[in-house]
Amino acid sequence: MFRNARIGGARASLSFCDLSGLDLSGRDLAHADFVGASLRGANLTGAKLDCASLFAADLRQANMERVSLVKADLRGACLRGAVLIGANLFEADLRDGSLAEKDRSGQLRMVHIEAMPAEASGADLSGANLTNARLSGAMAIHTDFTDAVMRGCKLVRATMRGANFTGSNLEGADLSGADLRGACLRGAVLTGATMTMTELTDADMGDALTDKPVGRVIAELGRSLDELLADHIAWVGSGGARGTALDLSGFDLRHAPSLAHTCLTMLRASGATLYGLDLTGVQLQAAVLDGADMRGCNMTEGDLRGVNLRNAKLNNANLRRINLRPLVFDEHRSKPADLSGAKLRYADFGEGSLRGANLSGADLSFANLIGCDLTKADFSSAKLFGAKLERRALAEGVILDGVAGLKL
Repeated sequence: MFRNARIGGARASLSFCDLSGLDLSGRDLAHADFVGASLRGANLTGAKLDCASLFAADLRQANMERVSLVKADLRGACLRGAVLIGANLFEADLRDGSLAEKDRSGQLRMVHIEAMPAEASGADLSGANLTNARLSGAMAIHTDFTDAVMRGCKLVRATMRGANFTGSNLEGADLSGADLRGACLRGAVLTGATMTMTELTDADMGDALTDKPVGRVIAELGRSLDELLADHIAWVGSGGARGTALDLSGFDLRHAPSLAHTCLTMLRASGATLYGLDLTGVQLQAAVLDGADMRGCNMTEGDLRGVNLRNAKLNNANLRRINLRPLVFDEHRSKPADLSGAKLRYADFGEGSLRGANLSGADLSFANLIGCDLTKADFSSAKLFGAKLERRALAEGVILDGVAGLKL
């Protein structure tokens, strides 16, 4: 009644309650008071805890997959061993916090749980959304942040020794004074991150994307990108009679102007870095982008028929309503889209088309395939752990006609 703003409703006050092991999955407990409560081993899968007060709460071994903790107060909470795969902690507060209460003589005394305040050691936050979350001073030793989105995250003086940040997005994060000794930051995005006095002894920074250019920069093109694009469009429109084909292979295009709705048909950009670019409605028919870094790109409603994206990185890319059908030349010849070996973790293919596409060996873990046309697509040896598919479509077999290699 409180959540529906009905008369007589009241905020749930569960502070200091023992809720260990309870099944609260799917419950709407937004704005509830859990200060100092014990939720050890509780099942909170898919629960809504937005703006909830979990100050100094005990959440050890709790199952919090896909839980929503937007702007939740988690200061001093213990998340040791908790599972937060795919959780949304947008602007959540996980800083240090200590709890005090009055004893019989009226004196304040500190209340301690077994672990240190704001401890997330051993927790699994892989794929979690921690955008703008505040973890300054938090302790997260050996915590798994694989593929987590941590844009603008505050990690000042956080202790994260041995933590796994593989493929995580730390764009604009503040890691000043953080202890990341022995941490794995392989393939992580660190553009715009503040790393003043960050301790990185024995940290693995392989393939990490920083502010340093990856390969050649746009200035090395010799001419402005707008002029080169105009030449390329003329080349495409005239069938090669005029203009010049554009080759951006190995270039770092992160600081390029918006390429939304641009004609890039038959573009060559092997191994190029296009991280985070706006490619809404782009035309990339028969383009060669093998090995390109296109993580976080917005390619909504793009036309990528017959594209070559072999071994490309497209984690967290927005591919809604994208067209990846074969490019048909005539009734006898066509070129299917090739995404073999591509990294497509957490990519959103909602309402798009992968008809006839080659996805053999691709990693589609946690990808959204709801409403996507998968007719005659090849998923041989592909990884689909946690991928979302419509139950109705699976039952009717409408969009899975002729699909190869898809194990359900």
